[in-house]
Amino acid sequence: MGDTRLRRIIATDCGSTTTKSILIEYIDGEYRQTVRGEAPTTVEKPLNDVTKGVINAITELEELARLKYGNPNIKFLKDGEIIISDAEGDEGVNAYVSTSSAGGGLQMMVTGVVAKMTGESAERAALGAGAIVMDLIASNDKRPNYEKIERIRQLRPDMILMAGGVDGGTTKHVAEMAELVSAANPKPRLGSSYKLPVIYAGNTKARDIVKEALGDKTDLIITENIRPTLDVENLGPARDKIHDLFMEHVMAQAPGYNKLMKWTVGPKNGKMENIPIMPTPAAVGNIMQTIAKMDNIEVLGVDIGGATTDVFSVFTENLIFNRTVSANLGMSYSISNVLATAGLKEIIRWVPFDIDESELRNMIKNKMIRPTTIPQKLEELVLEQAIAKEALKYAFIQHKEFATGLKGSQQQRGIDEAFSQSVSGGSIVNMMSLDLLVGSGGVLSHAPRRNQSALMLIDAFLPEGITRLAVDSIFMMPQLGVLAEISEKAATEVFKKDCLIYLGTCVAPVGKIKPDKIALSAKIELPDGSVFEEDIKFGEMRLIPLGVGEVAKATLKPGRGLDLGNGRNQEVVTELHGGVVGIILDTRGRQPFELPSEASVRVPLLKKWMRELKIYPEEILK
Repeated sequence: MGDTRLRRIIATDCGSTTTKSILIEYIDGEYRQTVRGEAPTTVEKPLNDVTKGVINAITELEELARLKYGNPNIKFLKDGEIIISDAEGDEGVNAYVSTSSAGGGLQMMVTGVVAKMTGESAERAALGAGAIVMDLIASNDKRPNYEKIERIRQLRPDMILMAGGVDGGTTKHVAEMAELVSAANPKPRLGSSYKLPVIYAGNTKARDIVKEALGDKTDLIITENIRPTLDVENLGPARDKIHDLFMEHVMAQAPGYNKLMKWTVGPKNGKMENIPIMPTPAAVGNIMQTIAKMDNIEVLGVDIGGATTDVFSVFTENLIFNRTVSANLGMSYSISNVLATAGLKEIIRWVPFDIDESELRNMIKNKMIRPTTIPQKLEELVLEQAIAKEALKYAFIQHKEFATGLKGSQQQRGIDEAFSQSVSGGSIVNMMSLDLLVGSGGVLSHAPRRNQSALMLIDAFLPEGITRLAVDSIFMMPQLGVLAEISEKAATEVFKKDCLIYLGTCVAPVGKIKPDKIALSAKIELPDGSVFEEDIKFGEMRLIPLGVGEVAKATLKPGRGLDLGNGRNQEVVTELHGGVVGIILDTRGRQPFELPSEASVRVPLLKKWMRELKIYPEEILK
């Protein structure tokens, strides 16, 4: 069954509280998301069966599709199961796929020999597979062995990924880590009816040692070495094993998942196959990688939630994928952690009016006590968005520190010499080469004005050069990520047309000059025949309306010593893409970006920029 025979697809995402369903249909030669439904997730008591919530969400899809097409014969369910059919009639769908983060998602521990080398590679593999990494235990992490053993016992992860050593190197430290795990004799989080899965992806020479230590106590799976040499990172096989074990062990223990796993089917390798349920974050990473590969672009995405913030990136000519989870940065349950991490002054610097520090503290504490509330006053919205900028900023800092080149790749040395090292290679995140920045999560996707979403992304991530901005409309990225497993065409078409809301393009020269100097000379020819032409001084922002699907021809010359992507002082002739916000010219400087510390200078500046970008109503910017 090829893409063109996939006429109707249902995809669900079973979250911890809500199960979301979408219907994707092949209409007039392209795939579109047509209706969506949702229902409470039912993995916990009293129902104890995840399929109940799935059925409820798909029942809503069925009803909405009947209303949309005025056709009472449309039917997706029969006898409490999804109808999978090849026929093009009113009944059934051609494929059903699903993702899940219910039951707390996939929780893992990783071990390595050197924390900043094999340990970091193991962490990258686990995060890329959609896991929350509870702890990284390494031979050189300075904790005593009894403490490491106690930590493994207390955390009760879903599985452990063990890495360590290059192929053919010393086995001493790998053996020590295996003995630690054996001594801890950890029990899995979801029930005691099975042994804890342990994946060993380290030095091939140490496999027999690891088997001897863990073969009887755990469900040991051996796969290819994550770091076969110092300058090679091989994450794919370990990630694949994590996905397999997630389904076989973790999801199989959650109520109703055995039934759900039998439902998920679609065309693969020319025939109908079971399509494994994917961890929600892994699916988001999948659609990011699919888009980057198909369009040959570099992508950076963020999903900011109530408790955590996930950052995804695909960078370099090899389109290397990285994901990080900032487990203590969020907008409700973790909002106090944002305050603790950033500090009051960093948050207040984004607020365009004078505010008492105690008022801000009270607002944060109230949000933590009542995490599901939304701002009731305009002032509360402004404060929430100021906090979001700092949460996003620090999550991105963590991501850049983690998304690094391989340490030791230019140096020939043994693992013993590398053992004392503590700093990994430089970050591969390059904002100047970034093509697309995508925001997701309530504070970004549901901001009252899209202009606010654009400014939050710009202030938090500080894009450089020329960057397209977008937000996820209804957070359907997980469903599209698993859909890419059976049809990249369907996934990418829906991603571009229905999932993403393009905000526009940000143009930001890099560097710093005096405030009275010209930072950008712009000539932009708009589709209606008009021309925007201006020499913009340093420290300014401009908004030029340009709608979704519209393209403008631009000649952009950075100021003396500044760079727009072609090198310092070099002119850029390009096309700029529009969006619901338009083109934003930002000459406030990069590397560094600085806001005045004195409120008397800073607040008028903020008001000026926000007025220009139409961020808030005039009443708050007086």
